[in-house]
Amino acid sequence: MSALIGKKVGMTRIFTEQGKVIPVTVLQVGPCYVTQIKTKEKDGYEAVQLGYGLKREKLVTKPVKGHLKKSGAPALRILKEFRNFQMGESIKLGAELRADLFEVGDKVAVTGTSKGKGFSGAMKRHHFGGGPKTHGQSDRLRAPGSLGQSSYPSRVYKGTRMAGRMGNEQVTVKTLKVVRVDPENNVIMIKGAVPGSRNGIVYIKKF
Repeated sequence: MSALIGKKVGMTRIFTEQGKVIPVTVLQVGPCYVTQIKTKEKDGYEAVQLGYGLKREKLVTKPVKGHLKKSGAPALRILKEFRNFQMGESIKLGAELRADLFEVGDKVAVTGTSKGKGFSGAMKRHHFGGGPKTHGQSDRLRAPGSLGQSSYPSRVYKGTRMAGRMGNEQVTVKTLKVVRVDPENNVIMIKGAVPGSRNGIVYIKKF
C-alpha cells in the first residue's frame, strides 16, 4: 500500500477521445514529506508518517518542531501515519512524495470528512418515508412515528433511528479510479465523487 495526503479542489468533467463525459474530482496531492519511518524492532510495528501542508514556523510547537527537524522537513500542518506502506527506494526519511506516485488506471480508496448537515430530522437522516397524508395526519407528515414500547421495557432502545446530528464524520470511498495525473502541478483526477467539501483534507491510498 502507498498513500498521499491532499486536499479536495472541486469537481469538473473531462472528455475521452470518443466524446464520452467522465465526472471527476480534482485532488491536489502533495508534496508530502516522509517525517518518520517506524520499524518493528524499535516501535513494535511498521508504518510511515507523512506530512502535508506548509504553515508558518512560529505556529509550530517546540515538540513538533524537534520532531520535524530529524527529517529535515519544513513546518507542516498535517501529520498522518500509514501502516503497511510499500517501502520503495524513494521512501526515505525526509523524502518528498508527489503526484507521480499514482498512475492512470490505479484503484484507490479516499478518506475524508463528510459535509456537516447540522441537526437533521429522521426523514432526511435515515430516509424515512413519512406518515400517511390522510386520516387527520395534517401535522405528522415528517414525524418519525412511535419510538417506545408498552409497560415493558418502558424505554427507548439504544440505537433507535431518530433525529440528530448528521454528517461531519469520517467516510471512506473505495475502488475509485484515477483517470488523469498531472505531476507538474501535483494534481490527480479521480472518477466520481469523494467525501468532503472544497479544500477539505483527504487521504488517498493505493493498494
